[in-house]
Amino acid sequence: MSQITEQIYSSDVGDILENSLRNIQPSFDDTLRLLKSEDVHLMGMVAGHITQKKFGKKASFVNNIILNYTNVCITDCKFCAFYRSPGDAESYTLSLDQIEARVKTSWDLFKIRQVLIQGGHNPNLGIEYYEDAFRMIRKKFPEIGVHGLSASEIDMISRIEKTSTKEVLSRLKDAGLQSIPGAGAEILVDSVKDVISPKKITSNEWLRIMEEAHSLGLPASATMMYGHVESLSDIAKHFEKIVKLQEKTKGFMAFIPWSFEPNNTLMQKENLVLYGVGGMHLLKMIAISRLVFNGLIPHIQSSWLTNGVGMAQIALQYGADDFGGTLIGEEVVSCTGARSTELTGQKIIDAIHQIGYQVEERDNFYNPVQMH
Repeated sequence: MSQITEQIYSSDVGDILENSLRNIQPSFDDTLRLLKSEDVHLMGMVAGHITQKKFGKKASFVNNIILNYTNVCITDCKFCAFYRSPGDAESYTLSLDQIEARVKTSWDLFKIRQVLIQGGHNPNLGIEYYEDAFRMIRKKFPEIGVHGLSASEIDMISRIEKTSTKEVLSRLKDAGLQSIPGAGAEILVDSVKDVISPKKITSNEWLRIMEEAHSLGLPASATMMYGHVESLSDIAKHFEKIVKLQEKTKGFMAFIPWSFEPNNTLMQKENLVLYGVGGMHLLKMIAISRLVFNGLIPHIQSSWLTNGVGMAQIALQYGADDFGGTLIGEEVVSCTGARSTELTGQKIIDAIHQIGYQVEERDNFYNPVQMH
C-alpha cells in the first residue's frame, strides 16, 4: 500500500485516486480527468486494491450459453455484422423445439446456470413467442437462470403488441424472465446513437426501461460499448447516467465495458472506425469502472469476449471481479471474425488459476454454485 501511496502523490489524478481509497465517488469532472489521464497502471493498482479488499483474490464466472434466437432485424445498426433483413436468405428464427434442444444439450454437457437470450428486432415475433420460451426453460430446467432481452428488444415487443414496455416486462417476468442484460446502451448519448444506431431506442428510453425493470424486481447488467465515434466527455456522461439510475434503484448487478470490434461492419466500410482500440484501453475502462461504481454496482466483468483471455486475466487485476460467462453458441461477435467467441468452464477456471486467484462458479444472480 505504501508503494501505491508514493505513486499517488506524483500522479495527475492522485487526488481522485486518494478519494477512491476513502470510498469517495468520483464526480463527472473527476471521471473526465481519469479518462484523459495516461496513468493507467496506477488507476489499475488502486482499482485492484479496492476490488481485492471486497472480494479477496477470487474471481467468479458463470457457465452459460448465448441463445441468439433470431438474426432478423429492422434496426440496421452500423456496428453490427450479425443481423439480416426480413426475408434474407441467411435469416433465421429458432423454434421452441430448437430452443429446448439447445438448452437441454448445454445443461447435459456443461450444467449451465444461465441462458442469455438476445436476438435481432424481429417484427414477426409477438410476446407469446418469448413467454412460451421462458416458461419452457423455467419449467424444464429450473436451475438455469433466464437472463434475457435488451431494453431495445423489450421496446420492439411493446411496439408489436401496442402496449407499454412496463406491461411487456411484467408479462415476461410472469413467464419466467429473471434478469435483463445491458445490451443496447452502447453510449448513452443520443448524438453518438444518431451515428451508430439511428433506429434504436434513445438513451432516455434505455434508462426508462431499465428503471421499469428494476421497479418490477428484475435486476440487470449495465454495459458500455466504447471505441467508435464517442468522445471522452460522452463516456463520462454514460457513467454519470448509470450512476444516477443506480443510486435511485440499486437494480444493476454488474457493469460490463466492452470494446467495439469494427470488422465486417458498416462503420468499417464507411471508414468511420477502421480498427479496435486495443488492450490498454480496456484496462483503463475496467479500472475507471471500478472507481466510478465502487459501493454502487458490485460486479465489474472482465470482457474477455472482445479482448481475449489474456487481457481478461489482467483485467481481473485492474478492478474486475467477474470473468463473465462461457458464452457457448455466441453468434454476434463471431460474425466480425474477432476470435473464438466461446470458452469452456475449464478454460476459464484454468485462466483464473494461472494468475493465482481462487475460482467461484456462480449462478445468474452472482450467488456461489461451487468453488473450483
